[in-house]
Amino acid sequence: MNTALDSSIVLRNNVKVFGHGTQVLMFGHGFGCDLNTWRLVTPAFEQDYKIVLFDYVGAGNSDLNAYDNERYSTLEGYAKDVLEICETLNLKDVIFIGHSVSSMIGLLAVNMSPEKFGKLVFIGPSPRYLNDVNYPGGLERDELEELLEIMDSNYLGWSSTMAGHIMGNHDRPELADGLASSFCSTNPEIAKKFARVTFLSDNRADLQNLKVPSLTIQCQEDFLTNEVIAAYIEGITPGNQVTLLNSTGHCPHLSDPTGVINALKPFLNKA
Repeated sequence: MNTALDSSIVLRNNVKVFGHGTQVLMFGHGFGCDLNTWRLVTPAFEQDYKIVLFDYVGAGNSDLNAYDNERYSTLEGYAKDVLEICETLNLKDVIFIGHSVSSMIGLLAVNMSPEKFGKLVFIGPSPRYLNDVNYPGGLERDELEELLEIMDSNYLGWSSTMAGHIMGNHDRPELADGLASSFCSTNPEIAKKFARVTFLSDNRADLQNLKVPSLTIQCQEDFLTNEVIAAYIEGITPGNQVTLLNSTGHCPHLSDPTGVINALKPFLNKA
């Protein structure tokens, strides 16, 4: 074991490990967030599981100096980080729980090294955000380009506006404020690049190659994805099942943590 390499990867991704069990739950945060986004969910599992949290490079307390334009020009680069964390910590039979873009990063990691994983959970996933023939991704190309141009020219303004749309739950403005604060704490230049990688990726074909059981957790009235996409994922992904929550917004682990916990438990316990 290369101690120097292990230490560099733990520092690179600000890896945190806690909990009292042996079965590993590894949580991957969404765009503009960090490992703190799981604070309302992990307490329900730390007594019975080993919890692994981390920040993608550019987010939270990750090592910004580790950012590499070529490596992170695709979601595969982020998936490689996930696998290096697993190798560094000698993790096996991992249950990966990914929010938003982390759903697809987790999918890629599992497809690269299926022997390391036991199950996969998607929270608010989308394999493609752009509309295509017979596929309602949600955005037209010109709409997405306009969104990215606004982000390039005024990241802080974009963050404030988008946080409200993404979080939903407009009767609870503190949720959007918290998300906006998270966006603003992310390195802007890296965030802009990560946004393009996220929104322009197409992982539909990767879903068909999944070799482990998976769960899709989807809210109602989600700004970035919807029940139609959840049904699409279920239809083409071997071993996938869908749980629809009564809650709204794109971040149920923050707005409805009880709903997410209740959706996770039977899937985690299922043989």
